[in-house]
Amino acid sequence: MADADIVFKSGTELASLIKTRQLSSVDVVRAYLARIDALNPKLNAFITITSEEAIARARQADKEIAAGRYRGPLHGLPYAPKDILATKGLRTTNGSKVTSDWVPAYESTITSRLNTAGAILIGKLNLLEFAMGSGVLSGFGPARNPWDLEHSPGGSSSGSGVALAACLTPLAVGTDTGGSIRVPAALCGIVGLKQTYGRVSRYGVTTLSWTLDHAGPMTKTVADAAMMLQAIAGPDPRDATAAHVPVPDYSKALTGDITGLRVGVPTSYFFDGNAEEVKAVRTAVDKLRGMGAAIVPVDVPHANLAGSAGWIIAMAEGACFHEKRLKDTPELFDPLVRERLEAAKFYPATDYIKSMRVRTILMDEMAQVFRKCDVMAVPGGGPAARLDTPDRARSDIKPGSSAPPFRGGNTFLGDMTGLPALTIPCGFTAGPPVLPLSIQFYGKPFDEATLFRVSHAYESATDWHKRRPPLAAGSTRTTAAAAQSMR
Repeated sequence: MADADIVFKSGTELASLIKTRQLSSVDVVRAYLARIDALNPKLNAFITITSEEAIARARQADKEIAAGRYRGPLHGLPYAPKDILATKGLRTTNGSKVTSDWVPAYESTITSRLNTAGAILIGKLNLLEFAMGSGVLSGFGPARNPWDLEHSPGGSSSGSGVALAACLTPLAVGTDTGGSIRVPAALCGIVGLKQTYGRVSRYGVTTLSWTLDHAGPMTKTVADAAMMLQAIAGPDPRDATAAHVPVPDYSKALTGDITGLRVGVPTSYFFDGNAEEVKAVRTAVDKLRGMGAAIVPVDVPHANLAGSAGWIIAMAEGACFHEKRLKDTPELFDPLVRERLEAAKFYPATDYIKSMRVRTILMDEMAQVFRKCDVMAVPGGGPAARLDTPDRARSDIKPGSSAPPFRGGNTFLGDMTGLPALTIPCGFTAGPPVLPLSIQFYGKPFDEATLFRVSHAYESATDWHKRRPPLAAGSTRTTAAAAQSMR
């Protein structure tokens, strides 16, 4: 099988071929490593590439499978985590010069569980510094959106979104404090799941905000996300926030049937964004109605406060976590990270407490929403904007800016309430350049299965997830003709 035929397949497709020995794990790993070698210099998705170790592990996987010791669907599949997850004996940079040489003596629970399941780490992915940098002046430079190199891939799990969209890995891991899994998923046209707070252990994940941080799957398809969550979910004695809640068989949710499923659509706030994305999301909702779902109006009265209140919590907790580093080596930080952390030292405790009160209100309002519906559908938060120039990336204060006001509620709502949310592609801009558009589904606590059900059904009835950036043709700028063909 040609390398292109391998790397363009989903993780579940590759898993089936590896299991039946129609493909070797070595062939799969080599195909991805070759694509990384060809495209990463343009895209800067990977900080570290573990070629020799990955091939050695792939050979071992092939031997185990041939001997009848198949571990499950992840066995022999490559994956790459955001470089904020500790990997024992392998540099973990956090995307920062501050920790550029850190080699952990321990393994994160997520990577440990993936490794135990037989998945093969092929490298560590770029990110906004400490999950909150500029994406331009972060420690290892910006990852670039494969749909157009001059546009942002979103953050902070930027490398994860880029690597999946460009088919540099079939599976990736991201983290999400205010939208850092779902925003890159939206801007890069892939699948991103922020599961329920506590569903997945954060042991070994560098902290940004103790009460908001999540870590979870980023994939090409919904089935891949379900497969990954199956392996990494569950309690962990090393993380007190990891919940002792049973983990269901997520594959059973992938039925394609959403007859009678109640989809809530907010009547205010969420649909005030980009006109092309709003149109695409409403079209997607109409598609769900045609597939048998019941569309019901809902309201989250204080959703507009989720972003600003969440930001106060995240930065206050981040300033506490980074206090010593900020004192010892302030000059090594991305200027934007340093500005945000230094400013957060002056947040009044009363503002933090008020933000936590907003959090309680939002949790109650979402509980009211889910008395009326099974999932809530909102825009994902795109399309991608152009990358900042280095001078503008240094600060949040941008005189003369014409950028739209910060509207973090679409994603911060999930981190503030702890509710699961999943983002999938639902269209493209007219272009040029052609850029992905997305829909995001919110679900009830620990009900990721219903998110998989609705998103998999929509994905199966559309082909947005099958579109690829024109990288194979040697260009990252979509032509007008290509744009027309993708409408």
